[in-house]
Amino acid sequence: MKIALLGYGKMGQTIEKIALDRGHEIVLKVDKDSPEYDISVADVAIDFSIPDSAVSNISNCLNSQIPIISGTTGWLDHFDKIKALCTKKEGALIYASNYSLGVNIFFELNNQLAKMMSNLDQYNVSMEEIHHKQKLDEPSGTAITLAESVIEHTKNTQWELDKATQDNSIPISAIRSPEVPGTHLITYNSIVDKIDIKHTAHNRQGFALGAVVAAEWIIGKKGVFSMKDVLGI
Repeated sequence: MKIALLGYGKMGQTIEKIALDRGHEIVLKVDKDSPEYDISVADVAIDFSIPDSAVSNISNCLNSQIPIISGTTGWLDHFDKIKALCTKKEGALIYASNYSLGVNIFFELNNQLAKMMSNLDQYNVSMEEIHHKQKLDEPSGTAITLAESVIEHTKNTQWELDKATQDNSIPISAIRSPEVPGTHLITYNSIVDKIDIKHTAHNRQGFALGAVVAAEWIIGKKGVFSMKDVLGI
């Protein structure tokens, strides 16, 4: 499989190593200073760029009939437009805020816990995420996904960065620390006890492997998909 890497930072470099180990070929490495390129040389593209570049990268792939795996967060204000373009062009797109198998299991645990807490108003929920200092968006896309699942099933109606200023709001603390791949903590606290669930990534390998597995899975498919589709969960 011929892969284009759109974004060649630490994540792109980790994806490259895993893809090569799995027998694939990297035909493009595109970064912010790269000259114009021909995406049609690739069978699939994997985008871990920056929010300002993601929409252009994804649109270019869909317009060129190249399946695209997007792991860039911070651009979802444009998701409906991208989804419509994918449908119009009969293209293929997977977007995930996190490609790690462990995190996607964590998403399901969070969803189930939120359902169980839905009628227990004595608990207040909060979240904390910790990432490396190079991460541009706050809070992380993973934290937003987790918060949206809690909002779907509980009394909470929104999330806020740092402190909750309104009732039924989930505060998300975003901490930036050197060399932290990603940690997410969800806490339900009452006057009598506390319930925590937590996911800690030890390195970028899990994120990168999931993205490559998604790229392998999407070949020959049409539509907008998620990691639930890839993993069958």
